[in-house]
Amino acid sequence: MHLGKIPAKNKYDAIIVGSGPNGLAASITVAKAGRSVLLIEQKETIGGGTRTAELTLPGFLHDICSAVHPMGAASPFFRMLDLSKYGLNWVYPPASVAHPLDDGTAVLLERSVEATAENLGVDKAAYQKLMLPLVNDWDRLASDLLGPLRLPHHPLALLRFGPRAIRSLHNLAESSFRGKRARALFAGLGAHSILPLEYTSSAAVALILGILGHAVGWPVAKGGSQKIADALAEYLLSQGGEIVSGLRVESLSKLPQARAMLMDLTPHQLLRVAGNRLPSRYRQMLQEHLYGPGVFKMDWALDSPIPWKAAECARAATVHVGGTLEEIAASESTVWKGKQPERPFVMLAQQSLFDPTRAPTGKHTVWGYCHVPNSSKFDMTERIESQIERFAPGFRKLVLARKVMSPAEIEDYNPNYFGGDIAGGVQSFWRIFARPAIRRKEYSTPVKGLYVCSSSTPPGAGVHGMCGYHAARRALHEMF
Repeated sequence: MHLGKIPAKNKYDAIIVGSGPNGLAASITVAKAGRSVLLIEQKETIGGGTRTAELTLPGFLHDICSAVHPMGAASPFFRMLDLSKYGLNWVYPPASVAHPLDDGTAVLLERSVEATAENLGVDKAAYQKLMLPLVNDWDRLASDLLGPLRLPHHPLALLRFGPRAIRSLHNLAESSFRGKRARALFAGLGAHSILPLEYTSSAAVALILGILGHAVGWPVAKGGSQKIADALAEYLLSQGGEIVSGLRVESLSKLPQARAMLMDLTPHQLLRVAGNRLPSRYRQMLQEHLYGPGVFKMDWALDSPIPWKAAECARAATVHVGGTLEEIAASESTVWKGKQPERPFVMLAQQSLFDPTRAPTGKHTVWGYCHVPNSSKFDMTERIESQIERFAPGFRKLVLARKVMSPAEIEDYNPNYFGGDIAGGVQSFWRIFARPAIRRKEYSTPVKGLYVCSSSTPPGAGVHGMCGYHAARRALHEMF
């Protein structure tokens, strides 16, 4: 690995810009095909959204962006590689998700569909009827959902999934369930779409994440999310790939020659480094790419575990803090109206409960964020902590230190997070398959040999590497 300087070699088969999971996946895919690869990262550490650092106090390891990885555990690309040989070990909490309610109880997404249903009261049978067939279909669904739009390999499985997924989360939850517990659980899952819960297709993310909670679990990476990037990088080096970190690419013309260039960049950054090579119509489509809300992120160092009123919350690394379906829907809708929610939906992770390497003995780390309007400058610290305190009285008294990241600071950390948007753009159904611009050949651009492999391409956001994998396969097919 080289720091700040491109090796003397002046020609490669492929150059990849950006070392997030997709850039790493693209690099590995090309290297495994026997081609020479150079991966370039502007930060001194690789990883994009999978980095870990001591953000609060010495000895407290915090995930800077992604924290819990159901998509990583399920990723067909990750499963092709034995990353445990390179230091990646998944830690699986007993439950995938906990969702506390004001009555002092919590709904848990258990690994078992049946065990989850037992906790849903009047909706026990309805939950099993909805989820069991989809969970049983997951291995068939994965290949069709985690890639570009194409004729399905498993049409019957997709037919069972599609009519439910295309609906709004609000409609699916209210038509499928009668009780507040099941509706709240699905609202928390659906909010990961970063869409208003009344939007068509907002149910898709909820269904996929719910399926993964049963089929593979919601694990954390032992030692921090950085371990994912480090393992992928070591795998790439073992295949003969080269990595340069600490080098900002200002223009593709400054790079060595390459038959293929793959950009792990969202449209805003792609225009910066390659805009002068792109035809005007394509530049216009990139300029019109719709970015979504940003996030306001917080990390805490705690003196002891979070004192949840619902003790069962300690069984999951992921806790959805936001209350009922109606409250969560109101929070997400407020963000899309350009305002800051009074009671934000908070996605929280308590990794150190299951991975003691994250904090000194007896101490703990906590990670959390809420959605805010893109580029918002409003400080959500008080509102986020009030929401946690609502379900865990005494939380603030345990805080030893906190680190706050506004949307601007998140973008500064990773320019792909434009305005704090961590998803590479709006994830509505049509935009997932047509982004960053409408192209008959996904991942390609009008410039021969230039490809996009970021989360702004299908299948969208998440630590799974599938955008990079599919883009690299397109490049290999067309250029080699």
